[in-house]
Amino acid sequence: MKSASGHLPDDVRLLRRKTSGGRWYAAAAKPGQELKAARHLERQGFQTFTPSIVKTVRHARRRTERKVALFPGYLFVRFDIENCAWRAVNGTLGVRSLVMAGDRPLPAPRGLVESFIELSDNAGLMQTAFEQGQRVEILSGPFASWVGTVERLDGRGRVFVLLRLMNGESAVVMDRAALWPAA
Repeated sequence: MKSASGHLPDDVRLLRRKTSGGRWYAAAAKPGQELKAARHLERQGFQTFTPSIVKTVRHARRRTERKVALFPGYLFVRFDIENCAWRAVNGTLGVRSLVMAGDRPLPAPRGLVESFIELSDNAGLMQTAFEQGQRVEILSGPFASWVGTVERLDGRGRVFVLLRLMNGESAVVMDRAALWPAA
């Protein structure tokens, strides 16, 4: 059974097992087409990974949650530059171009994409472990882009975040997926 993004739920588990066969490269996608580009690249036999988060979108008094790329406009593609027709990536539907260094694609630092894969659940959504007192940025909802401090966590995936509101601090309950460690 496929998920809403068109990926099988076991995709990330398979990525975790596949560790040989080239390097990861960043590809710039057309606006909002990261998942579409990944689908078309996979049809051509490329291995892809798009770190994603769930974002709350408000439109016409309705709130919906949808999966969006953690790095808007980018996805990662894995291939062996010496034994692959990598220029086909640039002509793929949804892709603008590979990130280049001169006339060759620029590889992602070793271990970077693998770390993102390890931090994601089986649907490709980024999961992070938070600790009490840690500074976090809120990614979605009415407090999107606000920075707060983790007050406490509960066992159901909720995080109580202290935010400076008015003349004091108030605890706001957030879903873990709506938070990211603050820089």
